[in-house]
Amino acid sequence: MDRSTEEAQTKEMDIRSLSSSHHHSQSERYIHKVGVPPKQNLFKEFRETLKETFFADDPLRPFKDRSRSQKFILGIQTIFPIFEWGRKYNLKKLRGDLIAGLTIASLCIPQDIGYAKLANLDPQYGLYSSFVPPLIYAFMGSSRDIAIGPVAVVSLLLGTMLQNELDPINEKAQYQRLAFTATFFAGITQVTLGFFRLGFLIDFLSHAAIVGFMGGAAVTIALQQLKGFLGIKKFTKKSDIISVMHSVVASAHHGWNWQTIAIGASFLSFLLFAKFIGKKNKKFFWVPAIAPLISVILSTFFVYITRADKQGVQIVKNIKKGINPSSVNEIYFSGDYLLKGFRIGVVAGMIGLTEAIAIGRTFAAMKDYQLDGNKEMVALGAMNVVGSMTSCYVATGSFSRSAVNFMAGCETAVSNIIMSCVVFLTLEFITPLFKYTPNAILASIIINAVIGLIDIGAATLLWKIDKFDFVACMGAFFGVVFSSVEIGLLIAVSISFAKILLQVTRPRTAILGKVPRTTVYRNIQQYPEATKVPGVLIVRVDSAIYFSNSNYVKERILRWLEDEEEEVKAATYQPRIQFLIVEMSPVTDIDTSGIHALEGLHRSLEKREVQLILANPGPVVMDKLHASSFTSLIGEDNIFLTVADAVSSCAPKLVEEQP
Repeated sequence: MDRSTEEAQTKEMDIRSLSSSHHHSQSERYIHKVGVPPKQNLFKEFRETLKETFFADDPLRPFKDRSRSQKFILGIQTIFPIFEWGRKYNLKKLRGDLIAGLTIASLCIPQDIGYAKLANLDPQYGLYSSFVPPLIYAFMGSSRDIAIGPVAVVSLLLGTMLQNELDPINEKAQYQRLAFTATFFAGITQVTLGFFRLGFLIDFLSHAAIVGFMGGAAVTIALQQLKGFLGIKKFTKKSDIISVMHSVVASAHHGWNWQTIAIGASFLSFLLFAKFIGKKNKKFFWVPAIAPLISVILSTFFVYITRADKQGVQIVKNIKKGINPSSVNEIYFSGDYLLKGFRIGVVAGMIGLTEAIAIGRTFAAMKDYQLDGNKEMVALGAMNVVGSMTSCYVATGSFSRSAVNFMAGCETAVSNIIMSCVVFLTLEFITPLFKYTPNAILASIIINAVIGLIDIGAATLLWKIDKFDFVACMGAFFGVVFSSVEIGLLIAVSISFAKILLQVTRPRTAILGKVPRTTVYRNIQQYPEATKVPGVLIVRVDSAIYFSNSNYVKERILRWLEDEEEEVKAATYQPRIQFLIVEMSPVTDIDTSGIHALEGLHRSLEKREVQLILANPGPVVMDKLHASSFTSLIGEDNIFLTVADAVSSCAPKLVEEQP
């Protein structure tokens, strides 16, 4: 007996066994039909959709069945959470918050002075931004762990975008006014997103794009610090790596200052060693936290006693003493700079939100409490609006400070109040002591801080899991490093949207086969042992079918059919394809274009004498198929609850047609 005859007999036995199992199953169980959901009221359906989109967390639930006075108190607590958790505050929590607040204050003061320079602002503006915004956030924010203040990435972004509009040296007053205007609109953007519950918009910036953008920004920030680290006086205003390295090399013979390099290199080594100790033993978390302040004190003292500033070591010079002056009258509410401030503010506000929400969610998950993203947006926005009126620039959650805050044992947002009080005392009494602080130490502190933003482990994981995500990450990274922060951000957003569009317009489809000794049908690529049913092609569509992908889905199914028919022709004694079953359980929704595509598929299959069968369409899909009369077109008896039921109904028809 030759091999082809054996294969034919095997196929015939498969079909007969399928038929006998069908008759056996028919005697044991009833094949259920797919139900059509009852018609919903249009207004009710629209209301439910709106609620699920914007109010998925049901924020008004606590207000149900409450008296007016209780509702008023709950409303105040919703806006100002401090009045809720403040009632349970005690000395034990104060101890944890006091230690955490003092620890992050020692970290934030030197960082703030350096970050203000990144934004091309005077050093005191960094301290201002760690005084007022944390106080506002402590009353309105819902995160217990997040530490508020200026951050490196937003400072660089703001400085770069403002510098494109105005010269920070020759047009200093207008530059500062534009910075306050951008901060005002950053806050307005954040409040608007939170109030109208549009927080889901920031999720369009994918994790991969954020990893790449943050890494690129970290490299750019570190390169910018070479000016202070090497003591270069004439430095490029551009931020791309080629311009920066050209400027560094060009000034190598006459522009570098060896005393500055010695100070910068020695204290950078000290900071990195302190960070290593903190990572090696979590008990010494306070070592990297206080290392920047120790570095500032020691380097300032060294420069003062040696008068190294006379030898070319650049110093901070005067930091204006006193707390934040009002800047309400300095915000542009009209003129050309209004729109420029709005544009810059929207971008800075969105990046600040993305960073703060990500940090807040991380620590909330570690402590197992819920973080309301929309409340956070309102709190962050309110503090930036108030900050813009009190000489602050854009503040947000700092990852390095929040991590220190967490490890120091913070209990509530009171740690931000403690930090703010320390900054207040610094502004009132200590700022004159920073006069001889070398710029090199600030550069070292910033380089040490941004190194942690380069997450090589995350990039490696992206490569292992999803190559497209890795491309998105690298696109954002190289966009920032080789062009500018804005271009990198644009690439990050564009690639994120491209991924969404690609997934929507080109959904996955799969051929299903029967897993041996079960009635389960699965992807034959995932389960190589799964066998195809003779005469039946089973295709699964792994996405909703909309106008953007309907034609692709139809054409892809027909291509699967053509490929299968070619295999049948090549094989001997293989029954031709008579039934095409579309497994629709992953299809969560369908629109009119999708229904038209199914109608087109049905017509194409009729010409080939192939019957279209649907398996397990969901309630939304079934409702629309029924409303469009598509169910009548293919026949109600060709829609089944499971793939197994559909295959069972096909089996006897296949046997009847066998010779």
